[in-house]
Amino acid sequence: MSEPISSISAADVPGEFNDDVVLLDIREDDEWELGHAPGALHIPMGEVPGRMGELDVDSELYVVCRQGGRSFRVCQYLNQNGHDSINVADGMVGWQKAGRPLVTDSGGPAKIY
Repeated sequence: MSEPISSISAADVPGEFNDDVVLLDIREDDEWELGHAPGALHIPMGEVPGRMGELDVDSELYVVCRQGGRSFRVCQYLNQNGHDSINVADGMVGWQKAGRPLVTDSGGPAKIY
């Protein structure tokens, strides 16, 4: 039996990301390009298994997708592989609704929905 997955709302995710606190955005490239949280680490869901080396098992790891479903599944995978990740239950939609900052790599306007 697997352990329950910890969840948090986007409004309650810490605001500063660094080596110790990571926001892992697992959305696809086209979703990322629409807008993302400043300082987030982008690893699309399908690339997570091959890029596990980029994730420090000692970091506080928040996982986000668009609405919380894919990130929940990635949290299950990460937690089965030594991480203690936290699902952002309302995803980037919740992030935008909460008025959290959004950026784009192009410098243009960011919009999730």
